[in-house]
Amino acid sequence: MNIDDQVELFMQGTEYGDENLKQAMKNELKQRLIDAEKENRPLRIYCGFDPRKADLHLGHTVPMTKLRQFQDCGHEVTFLIGNYTSLIGDPSDKDILRPQLTPEEVEENGRTYAEQAFRILDPEKTLIRYNADWLSKLSFGDLIKLASNFTVQQFLTRENFKLRWEKGDAIYLHETFYSIMQGYDAYAMRSDVQVGGTDQLFNIVTAARKVMTYMGEKPNIAIILGILPGTDGVVKMSKSLGNHIPINTTPSDMFGKVMSIPDSAMGTYSRLVTRWTPAEIKSIEDGVKAGSLHPRDAKMKLAYAVTATFYGENEADQAQDNFIRLFQKHDVPDEIREAIVSREKSLLDVLVECQLVSSRSDGRRLVEQKGVRLDSQVLSDGRKPLPNEGVLQVGKRNFVRIKFA
Repeated sequence: MNIDDQVELFMQGTEYGDENLKQAMKNELKQRLIDAEKENRPLRIYCGFDPRKADLHLGHTVPMTKLRQFQDCGHEVTFLIGNYTSLIGDPSDKDILRPQLTPEEVEENGRTYAEQAFRILDPEKTLIRYNADWLSKLSFGDLIKLASNFTVQQFLTRENFKLRWEKGDAIYLHETFYSIMQGYDAYAMRSDVQVGGTDQLFNIVTAARKVMTYMGEKPNIAIILGILPGTDGVVKMSKSLGNHIPINTTPSDMFGKVMSIPDSAMGTYSRLVTRWTPAEIKSIEDGVKAGSLHPRDAKMKLAYAVTATFYGENEADQAQDNFIRLFQKHDVPDEIREAIVSREKSLLDVLVECQLVSSRSDGRRLVEQKGVRLDSQVLSDGRKPLPNEGVLQVGKRNFVRIKFA
């Protein structure tokens, strides 16, 4: 891939909230690629992950997908585990104080994070580093020098801190250290590019570039990625909202959940969680626009690409076959009626409320006979609530798309 094509691929899915800033980062990226080619070296790319949760969903993997794109183009990728920054917790996307984790919790979460990340990244081409290796060695004098590059106003004008200030909630001094520590990460690794979400804009564009410049290094280039919406296509993917697509699931479940997203979200998913090039995405979108490609078929391409990333092509083939057998060969209409139910209600209550069965006893019988499915997965306990939103099927012909209230 030539330099111009690489720039387009690496900038795909980026959001800066400022077109001038985006263009500046794009120009810097191109120049850095040109310089690296002259020096006959790969770019040094990294993304930091604070392992505060061990159970990842598709939204968590957006920066990992971008790292893989860099890997595929021959660049050096570091998966940085923030075992030291995790002791504070990133306040960037929170308007409340994050609880501090113990070193043991960080270590365990970091291990499972890496295991799940290697379903996207090439483990033989990925460097795993821990920021305690250098942050733990900083002296108080070092921190004073680094902190002299920042003002209190810079932190208080950040949206999350501003909200807490206005509500009269506490803002703890140690929370301001996080951005400085992340900036020092970029310097310690002499990184060319740092990848992160829009919630990391201040940490990367302001803090990291400022620290690197202060320390006499070229500032790294910020690849700021958009936030992946959940299966509703609108709100940020979140396990607590029930609109997430878990990584530790089955291929059929993942395929079905991607197929459940609205058509309007396909472009965002294509740019953030596939390894498709801009040209490949444009070809699909042009086909849909021209009418030569049905939106359903375009979405099946997307669901296949996502599923194959995590489970391989053989499993993705099977998941696609299962979906076709369930939703096409059974003549399921393109439009399925929708029902909004409470997430706390039991499966039996939902079946009765949606008029899929005549009574709870009828529903119990169907469940025992394995005649009730959610996104092609058999539900075996009528007393439990539905595990997630999706298409609820009773028998061969009755379908309802379930949404949580």
